[in-house]
Amino acid sequence: MVRPCKSVTIGVIGTGDGIEIVVMVEEKEEEVVLVVPLSKTLFLTFHPPSGRGRRPVPFIVRALSSLTPETADTKDDKVSLSLSSAALVKKAQWKAAIDFKWIRENKVAVEENIKNRNSRANLGLVLQLDKRVLNLQKEVERLRAERNVVASKMKGKVEPSERQKLIEEGKNLKNELLTLKEKLLKLTDKLHQEAQRIPNMTHPNVPIGGEELSKKIKKVGNPPEFKFLIKDHLKLGEELDLFDFDSAAKVSGSKFCYFKNEAVTLDTGLINWAMSEVSKRGFTRLKTPDIVRSSVVEKCGFQPRGANTQVYSIEGSDQCLVGTAEIAVAGYHMDDLCAESSLPFKYVAVSTCYRTEAGAAGTASRGLYRLHQFSKVEMFILCRPEDSESFHKELIGIEEDLFSSLGLHFITLDMASQDLGTPAYRKFDVEAWMPGLGRYGEISSASNCTDYQSRRLGIGTAQIQQQINLKRTALCQMVVPSRGNNQIAHTKHLIFCAAPRSFICSTTSERFGSGLLPPPLEPIHGGLSYISFLSICMSRT
Repeated sequence: MVRPCKSVTIGVIGTGDGIEIVVMVEEKEEEVVLVVPLSKTLFLTFHPPSGRGRRPVPFIVRALSSLTPETADTKDDKVSLSLSSAALVKKAQWKAAIDFKWIRENKVAVEENIKNRNSRANLGLVLQLDKRVLNLQKEVERLRAERNVVASKMKGKVEPSERQKLIEEGKNLKNELLTLKEKLLKLTDKLHQEAQRIPNMTHPNVPIGGEELSKKIKKVGNPPEFKFLIKDHLKLGEELDLFDFDSAAKVSGSKFCYFKNEAVTLDTGLINWAMSEVSKRGFTRLKTPDIVRSSVVEKCGFQPRGANTQVYSIEGSDQCLVGTAEIAVAGYHMDDLCAESSLPFKYVAVSTCYRTEAGAAGTASRGLYRLHQFSKVEMFILCRPEDSESFHKELIGIEEDLFSSLGLHFITLDMASQDLGTPAYRKFDVEAWMPGLGRYGEISSASNCTDYQSRRLGIGTAQIQQQINLKRTALCQMVVPSRGNNQIAHTKHLIFCAAPRSFICSTTSERFGSGLLPPPLEPIHGGLSYISFLSICMSRT
């Protein structure tokens, strides 16, 4: 029986058993927890506080996407009730919300995509493990059914000797079921560890092959020509007391750097300018945490503990240092069901980034080009699937406009399949001319990840009145999702301003020959158009 109360808050929590519906009755300060198997759809009726003209409102709660196989007993698939938060099902280990049915039905296309991207994913092993999991699930269901039959027999009049036999049979079934469930849990973990290595599908227009096959789609300006031998940023930094790599190596190790004097001014100036300019285009500013949970890193498509990982893991914990603000920003809406009317969400985030740079060596990585620690600005958009392509183009347009305003000479590339990160459906890189290095170098990257990250993060869209979070107890008043219209949101992100690389381009840019800052950076430096060390950035050797 549902009795009138002052207010009721509805919560939805995904668990290993299914979906938990948490009803907060504020008048009595108690919870009613319903555990519903993922295979079920729950229809409820909300009874608002009594009053004239108020009618019960029906609503539906269902899984947003193809979630993980059931691995826990739900008391014979019956809805169970509890009046205490202590009765919540224990938190299950995270598993990627992978659509195995889609993979089975499209295994030829998936295998070809793995090959085109030179991925280490093993589709054959995934399909084999998936088949074993399905068979084991059937066996678990069979034992559950037998256990239910035994339980129903014991409800009637049974001879003592027969009852004892039923008790023994029930115990044996229970032990056998526990053994199978433990085996199923381990097998499911292994399945998901292998399956999450499968990369996102690839846009049909992406060039197939290695980085050298990437297609140049735009060129802005031309590399400057000089009548003298210019100095690179390392030589200038040494002469002008801008950087100190030696002291940083003693304190922290290789690929670290102390920024000094005017280098600090330009470094922070680039970050502040980038944040200011992007926010003018309707992006919300964020400063993100530098530490995130390993599970969030995995949900974003990275392998924090894999071979040659770029991620620093914190020993003795389930946390990592972020290699990009993308991870923390993507996790910002984790488990959210977003109202379509509120989309898109646009963010510009600044963070300190930490990367192992495993395998990076040689003259191409000298100096500021590859550091273990640096500051970076990232643009991030969460949108409806149908708007995915247009917002990807918007990000590319913004970066090209802003880099042009700095007077940089650059090219935009449609990156080839083998240069795409695991989550990326398509990626465009901007490579700027770096005179001191005598080559173009990547300074920005815009990726469309479609639903690869958001499916794993549990970010959906629906025609609802306001956003709700599917794992928080207190959510919102009267949220009524429309039936059958839930979708997985799409994510796209753009590495806009990695300060050290932008610094390399700026300090050896043609504009600095007379010691002038690019006009967009003047307000950030108190209106100054001149920084002393820049006067000899183009000096003769």
